[in-house]
Amino acid sequence: MGGKNGKGEIRASRERWERKVLADTTAKSPERRARFESTSGEEIGRLYTPEHLEEFDYLRDAGFPGEYPFTRGVQPTMYRGRLWTMRQYAGFGDARESNTRYRYLLDHGQTGLSVAFDLPTQMGYDSDSPMSFGEVGKVGVAIDSLEDMEILFDRIPLGKVSTSMTINSTAAILLAMYIAVGEKQGVTAKNLNGTIQNDILKEYIARGT
Repeated sequence: MGGKNGKGEIRASRERWERKVLADTTAKSPERRARFESTSGEEIGRLYTPEHLEEFDYLRDAGFPGEYPFTRGVQPTMYRGRLWTMRQYAGFGDARESNTRYRYLLDHGQTGLSVAFDLPTQMGYDSDSPMSFGEVGKVGVAIDSLEDMEILFDRIPLGKVSTSMTINSTAAILLAMYIAVGEKQGVTAKNLNGTIQNDILKEYIARGT
């Protein structure tokens, strides 16, 4: 991994750099904090070199694109084949309003959909339930029936557009509706693309829904 430079040479060069280059800079302008961490609390070093790769096993830890452990991504061609899907998290009001928004986004360059559902839909309540009062269509689209789902994806070719649905405890129900809408469009389940968030505890732990 170090090319023509041995680890001893790299270590010596790093120590020289720390003394003669880095030290002058940090003396004049200290770093923003003493310790930098990842979102998992792991410390992030200032610099990484082949010195840090003594335990690194390329096939085990990196591998090839499209194969386990998927460090290089799930697509064998990475982004050389096509760019990542661009989708804005969107959804509000009723299915017709959100459908208008989705078609607008797709017409203006978006390449996929990310559906935001309102809290009653996330929790499995119909819009006319007393428990839904004041929350219908507020933080996402209200979906009460298969007809709503059909309206939501009206004139949107599900065989070509992938959909991410941010839904948890009712994920199985919304997924079944999505598959049914696809079938009505002539698209079989195996030709649908997208994701659901089917971890029931995720939203419950995060915000009690």
